[in-house]
Amino acid sequence: MNISDFRIGLDFACGPFMWRCTDIGMRTVTAIRLVEDDPFWYQGPPYMVEEVVLDETDLEDAYPNHDAQIRATVNDLADGHPGYPSEILPRLMREKVSGERYPRRRLLRFDRIRTDGELLHPYGARRQAGEDSPWIIRLYLPFTQEWAEMEEGQFRILPLSTPMAVRARASRDRPRD
Repeated sequence: MNISDFRIGLDFACGPFMWRCTDIGMRTVTAIRLVEDDPFWYQGPPYMVEEVVLDETDLEDAYPNHDAQIRATVNDLADGHPGYPSEILPRLMREKVSGERYPRRRLLRFDRIRTDGELLHPYGARRQAGEDSPWIIRLYLPFTQEWAEMEEGQFRILPLSTPMAVRARASRDRPRD
């Protein structure tokens, strides 16, 4: 959904939850998660449940309802992204929970495209040696199913992944007629 699709009071699906829009900014939407049975909790402002700011990246996964969300997911199966095999998920989650406390976690939310077109999925970070050493970003490469690392400075200057870049990378693996 786009910012222009929202209005205060609109219910929408984002991730596994339903939300209600409580405010609209230039690039963000503030919303409350609809998990309580009693409508009392949703009266406001002020609200008795936490308001959460959803940014542009969060809103890419927002849909008018769960049916639209399911349809979009089915359509996305054709986007070329290979997904993540179940056997790697424990490693990704372990790093997220018990890895070093990286101060710029938001950088890890965005896949990047390497200069050769390879998709890089950041999942963690570590210090190279001591307190003053540079951060190393830990990466998973979904198309090759390889693990890699890259200095933070090198990683952050790479372009963000786009659906077009993912499709271009996927097309390299397709057999030619």
